[in-house]
Amino acid sequence: MFSFSPSRHITLTTSLSRRGDPCETGAKRKSTEMNINDGLVAHWKFNGDCRDSSGNDNHGINHGADLAAVGRDGKPYGAARFDGRTAYVEAPLNDALGLVGRNFTLSAWVELPPDGANLHGDILSKYDPATRSGLNLGTLNYAGVTAAQSHHRNLHFGIDNGSQEPAWVDCGRPGNNLRVYSLCVYNGDLYTGTFEWGADEAGHVYRYAGGQTWADCGSPDQSNTVASLAVYRGDLYAGTSCYRAGGSALEDSPNKHPGGAIYRYLGDSNWEYCGRLEGADSIAGMAVYNGELYAIPLYSQGVFRYLGGEEWAYCGTPGRRMMAITVFKRHLYGAGNEGGGVFRYDGGADWTPVGFQEGVTQVYSFAVYQGELYVGTWPNGTVFRWDGHETWESVGRLEDEKEVMAMAVYNGKLYAGTLPLANVYRYEGGAMWTNTGQLDTTPDVKYRRVWSMAIFEGKLFGGTLPSGRVYAMEAGANVTYDHALAAGWHHLAAVREGNQLRLYVNGAEVAATGETTRVPQYIANNLPLRIGLGQHDHFNGSLADVRVHGRALSSDEIAALRQAT
Repeated sequence: MFSFSPSRHITLTTSLSRRGDPCETGAKRKSTEMNINDGLVAHWKFNGDCRDSSGNDNHGINHGADLAAVGRDGKPYGAARFDGRTAYVEAPLNDALGLVGRNFTLSAWVELPPDGANLHGDILSKYDPATRSGLNLGTLNYAGVTAAQSHHRNLHFGIDNGSQEPAWVDCGRPGNNLRVYSLCVYNGDLYTGTFEWGADEAGHVYRYAGGQTWADCGSPDQSNTVASLAVYRGDLYAGTSCYRAGGSALEDSPNKHPGGAIYRYLGDSNWEYCGRLEGADSIAGMAVYNGELYAIPLYSQGVFRYLGGEEWAYCGTPGRRMMAITVFKRHLYGAGNEGGGVFRYDGGADWTPVGFQEGVTQVYSFAVYQGELYVGTWPNGTVFRWDGHETWESVGRLEDEKEVMAMAVYNGKLYAGTLPLANVYRYEGGAMWTNTGQLDTTPDVKYRRVWSMAIFEGKLFGGTLPSGRVYAMEAGANVTYDHALAAGWHHLAAVREGNQLRLYVNGAEVAATGETTRVPQYIANNLPLRIGLGQHDHFNGSLADVRVHGRALSSDEIAALRQAT
C-alpha cells in the first residue's frame, strides 16, 4: 500500500491530464498546461485572519483560534493555533465547498506539538452523522480502547455517503488465543496481544500479515496474557497479565505465572524488560499523557508512571481498581471498577471523582466523539456521555447487551463492541444504535466479547473472545497513515480522484485505496466545512495554508505545492 519517494522540485506550471467529467475514470483526456491554482475553491492562509484568498469569498468564521500564532518561519501571524478544547474555524455552506460528485484535494501545513495533555484531533471535516455523508481528515490518537492505546499520532482520510452497510470479514486467529486482548497500530503494522489458555502456553504478541495470517512476535514473559499495548517515544510497549478467565465465564488457565510487567519491543521476537508495577500480577491498560507513559494494574489499585529503565513511580489511587485510562482535554482520566465512576488525575498522588453513572458498577472503556468524552459500562450495556462537570447522560443501551467494551470513532461514527453476544454497534445519535453484526458466534458459551478495536489500512478491526479471531470492515472509503507523525510541521494532502483516495505526507504518497475499494461518488450534506474540529475531537496544534481544490492534484503538483508554501 505504501509508496515512498523523495519530493522533487518542479515549477508551479506542470503538464498533466484534465478530465472532462472529474469522476468519470474512463473519460477522454488531453494534455494541457495547468497552473497549480487552477480549480482552487478556497485558500485560508491564516496570516492574521480567516479570509479566503482564492477569490471565491469562502471566508471563515473564527471560533476561538489564535490567528496571531507563530508560523513555519518562526514569526507571528503565520498560522492559526487551535487549543484542542473549543477552538475551530467554520467555512460557509455553499455548493463549491460541498464537493458534490467531483474530484477534490485537501491540503494544509499542519504543526503537531510534542506529546502533551491533549489529543490532536480533526484537521478538516464536512460530515453529516445523520446521513453518514461527507468527508473526514484528522489524526488518530486513541487511549482507553479497553486495555490498549490503539493509536498514537496516526492519520486518517475517509469519505462516505451512507448508501451501503459495511460487512465484517474474518481476518484470522492469531496463534492459539482465546481473547484478542489488545490491538495497536505501530510503525506501519497492526499488532495484537493475546490470552493463551494452555498450561504450557503464554501470551503472545502477533503482527498482522494480511488475509488471515499473523506473524508471531514472541512472548515477553511466561504469563498467560499480553493484555496492554501502547506506543511511547517511537517504541511499542506491552504489559503482561495472569488473566483470570473466570471473569469471562471460562475455566481459568492452569498457567499461573504472574504478569504485571512492562516490556519494550526490540524487533523479531525480542523484548526488553522495563520493570514491574508494585504489587501487581496483571496489567489493565497503558496511555501516554504529557509525554510520559502511565500504566494501571488489573487486579489491584494504583496508577504508575514510567521513569525509564526498570523504574515506575506510584501516582496514587482513586480508592478502587480501574479498567482503563485515557487522555481528554488536558487531563488523564481513569475508568472505575468496584462501583463505576470516572476519576481525574490532578498530579502527585491526587485523584478527583468527576461523577458516577446511574446503575453502573464497572466502566470499561473511553472514546472521544464530537469533542466529548464517552464511556462504555456494565451491567446494562449502556454508553454515557460526560457533561464536563459531575453528570453523565445515558446515550442509550445497546439492545439487550450487558457490557460495552471497545469503542472507536471511525470515518465519522462511533462504534462499540459488546458482551454477551459480541456485537458491534454504530451510534446514530440521541439514544439510537444500529447493530452492524455479530463477530463471535461460538456456541454453548455464556459470554462472547468484542474487547479490542483499532483502525488500520483504512479499515476498522475488532478482536473477540472466546473465538480469538479478528474481524475487519470498511465504512465508505478510507486511507490511513499507520505511522506516528513526528512533532513539528508537516505538509498533508488528501486526494479523491474517481474511484481512488490518496494520502500524502510531506509531498510523498503514503497510502491509497486498492482496486477493490468502492469509493462513493456523491458525498453531499447540508453542513458547513469545519477546520480544526470534526467527529472525533478539536484539533490541538497549528494550521497554515489550508487549501481546497475542486480537482485531483497530481503527485507532482502536490510536491510543487509543498515546495511553494
